[in-house]
This record gives sequence, structure tokens and C-alpha cells, in this order.
Amino acid sequence: MINQKLPGGILEIRPVVRARERRAFLRVPQYFHGDDPAWITPLHLERRLHMSARNPYFRHAEWQGWLALRDGHPVGRISAQVDRLHREHHGDDTGHFGFLDAVDDPEVFAALLDAAESWLGARGTRRVTGPFSFSINQECGVLVEGFEHPPVVMMPHNGAWYGHRLEERGYEPAADLLAYWIDTDFVHPRAMVAVLRRFSRRIHIRTLRTRDLKAELATLRELFNDAWADNWGFVPFTEEEFDDLGQTLKILLPDDYIQIAELDGEPAAFIVAMPDLNHAIRDLHGRLLPLGWARLLWRLGGGRPRQGRVPLMGVRRAHQQGTLGAALALGVIAAVQAALVRRGVKGVELSWILEENTGMRTILESFGARIYKRYRLYQRQLTVPAAGAPVAS
Repeated sequence: MINQKLPGGILEIRPVVRARERRAFLRVPQYFHGDDPAWITPLHLERRLHMSARNPYFRHAEWQGWLALRDGHPVGRISAQVDRLHREHHGDDTGHFGFLDAVDDPEVFAALLDAAESWLGARGTRRVTGPFSFSINQECGVLVEGFEHPPVVMMPHNGAWYGHRLEERGYEPAADLLAYWIDTDFVHPRAMVAVLRRFSRRIHIRTLRTRDLKAELATLRELFNDAWADNWGFVPFTEEEFDDLGQTLKILLPDDYIQIAELDGEPAAFIVAMPDLNHAIRDLHGRLLPLGWARLLWRLGGGRPRQGRVPLMGVRRAHQQGTLGAALALGVIAAVQAALVRRGVKGVELSWILEENTGMRTILESFGARIYKRYRLYQRQLTVPAAGAPVAS
């Protein structure tokens, strides 16, 4: 436990150990984002499951959380985590922070980051990146543009001061993640239609085969891990993680929200769309009881949300360059567009997309998609003195 006598009262940084501290950890953001008109409180049940031992992420990672309390009142939180799978791909000196939420107070940010860095440094971390909550395959990034728009499902939201406070502490931008918005009635450019027609005999687009879900999930995981392997910070989905994700998607998604492109009979590209659950839970304030369940089920059924998100898409690396790769991408985009329109969805967020992914950005912008949010990942190098906590190099 860390206590600091600071203006405004005593600041205490308390490690999250017991169940009641975890509950408090999950509720921290709503204490100071509740007046933000764009804020949507996540479902408490979903967040508890995400942090429980049932999350397959913890088969290859460990974490620690901290609460910031001023005179006993919550003013912030942070996590630190070491992912063995990430270290296999990016080096044994890597570690992450996440779940960063705090009032606009430089001393609170400093104390939280110091706690996370000390824990990471003790585990051999010299290169810290984040925020990841917990992984790059889950919620990640600090919102730096687009604060007026509510977050869509599985995307973070924060105040405008977060990036500035991180940079004050020596964190530098590592990568920018873009969120595009597009209305589902977009028209395909003539040149794109011609590209798709050129390869029409070789490309077959199909929906997910739920009768063979296990094999289909294996196909999607293999496609994702291949398509994204060269991206910044890539960590592959494990079989257990993707099966867990698949069980969630099975509940939320119609079959035609997942489209697979086969090239000469072999899976070569895919896309996943989903209804914007956040749009359905906005007035539930994180609670499913006593009537939240009924409202949510109705909204996901007959009252299906009129907006959505495309969180996953990929084309095999072997086909990503040139017109064949474009045709595969266009094929799955057109198929999922038709499914969304049939179900009354008016617009979708396409997120996230690395700023440096010019190929995909060119395709999306040709349809009229526009950047409306920007998220930023940060990094910092640490050194560990012989008898002390890590400090910036």
C-alpha cells in the first residue's frame, strides 16, 4: 500500500487483492465519467467474467490491479500485466499496462503508473506498452479524437486528458488505431465491382456453418492469425481464447454476420460484423437486474440495434498485395453489407485499423467510410537500478 500526502487529501494506491476490491476496481470509471454524455457503463457481469479466472487469457498471462483512493474516495485505477505469449513474439522484456482510468490529476496518474511500472520492472520488463485491457485482441488504446461519440461494443472511452497525462510521464506514441464510420447503404465504386467480377469464378463467399461450429472457429482463428501476423503488436489467438470468443459471437450474431471467402475452394478471407451491444445497454447503467435482461433480449431480438461494428476482418498474407487481395476483401465486405441492410442496420463502425494499413484504408475510403475516432497506444522504456524501482531511461 502506498500513501502520499498530497494537496486535497491523502492519496492511497491500494493493490487489488480481495473480491470487494475487484468490484470497486470495475466501478471506478463511472464515478468520474458519469456526467460525460458519451459515456456508457459496461455490463458489470461481463466485466467480472473478463477479469475472472475463466478468461483464457490468464492461461498465458499474469496481472495485478491497483485502486487510487483520495481520502477513501476512488479517483483512479490501473492494471499491469505480463503476457508470456506476447514475450514469445516480441521479446522477454515486454510488459503492459491497462484499465487506466483516473481523474484529471497529474499526481494520481503518476502514482498509478509508478505502481504498475514497479510491478512490471520486478518481472523483467524494460519496454512497457499500453493501454491493453488485457490484450491487443481485447480493448486497447487511449481515445485521442472523437470524444463526442459514444463507444461501440468492445471499444474504450476516456476523457480528453489521458494522452496528455501519459506524455507528461514520459510515454511516447507507439501506434495509432483508427475507427471508421460508414452508412450501410454505400455504393460500390465501378472499379471495385470490376475487380470482384474479374475473380468471380475463383472466389466463393459463404456464411458461417454453425452445424460445424468447432471446425469453423478453427478456420477463422487460423485466418486471423495469418492475416494479422505482420501487424504492430500482434499476438495470436489461442484455440481456447477463440473458442471462448466464438461462444459469445454465437449468442449475439446471426450466421450471415460472419462471411468467409474461399479462393479455389480454400478459405482465404473473412469478416465479422456484430450488433452494437452498447447501443442496447446504454440506459441499463451496467445492471441486468431486475429488468435489464428482458430489455436487452428484446433489443437484440425484435428491437435489434440499428448500428453495429465490424471488429474482425482479414485476408491471408499470401493474397494481401494486388488485385486478388482487393477482390477477396471486397467480396466479404459486400456480403456482410447485404446482411446488415437486410436486418435494418443503418451504420457501422469499422475498428480498429492501424493508421499504417494504407491498403485497407484505401478500400474503405473508396466506399465513403470516414475516420471519426482515433485511439493511441503508448510506450516507455524502463531501466531498473540495482536497488530501486524502474525509472525512465
